[in-house]
Amino acid sequence: MGGGFIPHRLYLVEGDPGAGKTTLALQYLMEGRKAGEKCLYVTLSETQEELIAGAQSHGWSLDGIEIVELAPPESDLSGENLVTMYSPSEVELSETTRQVLDAVERVNPTRLVFDSLAELRLLAQSPLRYRRQILALKQFFVGRECTVLLLDDGTSEGPDFQLHSIAHGVISLEQLVPIYGAARRRLRIIKLRGAPYRGGFHDFSIETGGLKIFPRLVAVEHLSEFEPSRIKSGVTALDSLLGGGPDRGTSTLLVGPAGSGKSTVAAQYAFAAADRGEHAVIFAFDESPGTLQARTESLGIRFKEGVGAGHVRIQQVDPAELSPGEFAQLVREAVERDQARVIVIDTLNGYMHAMPEEKFLTAQLHELLTYLARQGITTLLVVAQHGVVGTQMTSPVDTSYLADSVILLRYFEYNGKVKKAISVVKKRSGPHEESIRELSFDQSGIHMSEPLSQFRGILTGVPIELSA
Repeated sequence: MGGGFIPHRLYLVEGDPGAGKTTLALQYLMEGRKAGEKCLYVTLSETQEELIAGAQSHGWSLDGIEIVELAPPESDLSGENLVTMYSPSEVELSETTRQVLDAVERVNPTRLVFDSLAELRLLAQSPLRYRRQILALKQFFVGRECTVLLLDDGTSEGPDFQLHSIAHGVISLEQLVPIYGAARRRLRIIKLRGAPYRGGFHDFSIETGGLKIFPRLVAVEHLSEFEPSRIKSGVTALDSLLGGGPDRGTSTLLVGPAGSGKSTVAAQYAFAAADRGEHAVIFAFDESPGTLQARTESLGIRFKEGVGAGHVRIQQVDPAELSPGEFAQLVREAVERDQARVIVIDTLNGYMHAMPEEKFLTAQLHELLTYLARQGITTLLVVAQHGVVGTQMTSPVDTSYLADSVILLRYFEYNGKVKKAISVVKKRSGPHEESIRELSFDQSGIHMSEPLSQFRGILTGVPIELSA
């Protein structure tokens, strides 16, 4: 929002029930209380006890915040006060409005929350009367030095453009429910008069303590100076294959079938970074930290797990519980807070499942890789292909054009054994070796053969040995 709400204006916060409107409103009032401002919460939809209970679930106290509950009296339920000469809505609307104005006159708040407009809309019955009522409320607050949040629960059919035109700003909260996994929440600033703001959707979550917003990443806003250099893996043949290693500020894609060694090669780069005194982070979508560390240690790749220079942190990611914006925020924290210099995303298959729709994956990933490049981070991306051998291997999503380098791993058959091959098919930042080498692992780590120049058709899975 470019710094927050412009004071002494009227804003609309809209969203379906459960989207987080009340939580946002309470955080807004508590921030005002912290600054010594008078705060008022006028509720037509929840009781004071319900508001206090909701606040307590976040560990909050509403002491110092005035709560005015405008609920119909119990006598209305008995039918004793039926109005016969005038429409009940006309009487109730005037009475409700009068109580709101009386509360504002009495408290004279700097911050006000009105929850919710759905009741006013029902009482007004006609769009014209409802608009005039909101305009009257807006006019009432002119000159009172009060910033007002109007909550609307979205029970009307479609967006209420009448309200959008009246309010100085409009914030929309949405809750998306995928077929499987946790509900995803996102926020959009539709309108904000007189101030710059970041448009589009921003993911957020409701946690103990309130809303946590994950602003949409804009890579061009982040740039850090770094010294160009090549990143060594500690395996001489692997570094030779990549023309000395990947450069800082570039991304490398490791693509191949399951079990071909992609994660192990990526972990080797993380281990080498820690060995140089740098910090590396592995975001593991498909493997638990314990399993990953045990597997790498069995191959002689041993590192200190933790945060800081000389350590590798393994962050397990559950794609069913994490939104793309939250994942981008985790990466940013690893870079900006923990000073990570090597980032491994293992695998992009798991990252793809965190997206609501596949078509948004490449745009989101492109922005994330651009951000990491501008920070001088070496990024390794792992993609598992469908299939085992042959030239018809397919990837769940084509991201090869986004990466600066592409390492290809394959299985091939030779002398009745299944072996692994590794080659580099792309490197934007310099020359690379064009040969194919055999890849193997044992207790002492990663090994690579001399170039397999005596074979033809290794990538088909069934190579032909050339005659001498």
